[in-house]
Amino acid sequence: QVQLVESGGGLVQPGGSLRLSCAASGRIFRIYGMGWYRQAPGKQRELVAGITDGAGTTYADSVKGRFTISRDNAKNTLYLEMSSLKPEDTAVYYCNADVRVSLGLRRGDYWGQGTKVTVSS
Repeated sequence: QVQLVESGGGLVQPGGSLRLSCAASGRIFRIYGMGWYRQAPGKQRELVAGITDGAGTTYADSVKGRFTISRDNAKNTLYLEMSSLKPEDTAVYYCNADVRVSLGLRRGDYWGQGTKVTVSS
């Protein structure tokens, strides 16, 4: 019913920048909180940054000051601007959204398929 499609990942050198996007489509009545998570090889998935439907934001300590999360509600799109990238930022980045597909139905938790970010020289 709801699809989240991430884009923008790739290979970047340390100190470089990338912009991730996540487009939500399908049957959407309202999107509440959205977030970016990442999972590095051999590690658990972790929250990178989150944003409420009121544009309140939260960040993992490891990315504060380097990453910026934003959303365009008219386009149902989530963004993550990443700068001063470090090798330890290498991971698959996943988009997450809390979505109500129809008035009167429960909200659901949806995930994208992930986009790989590799920071290496």
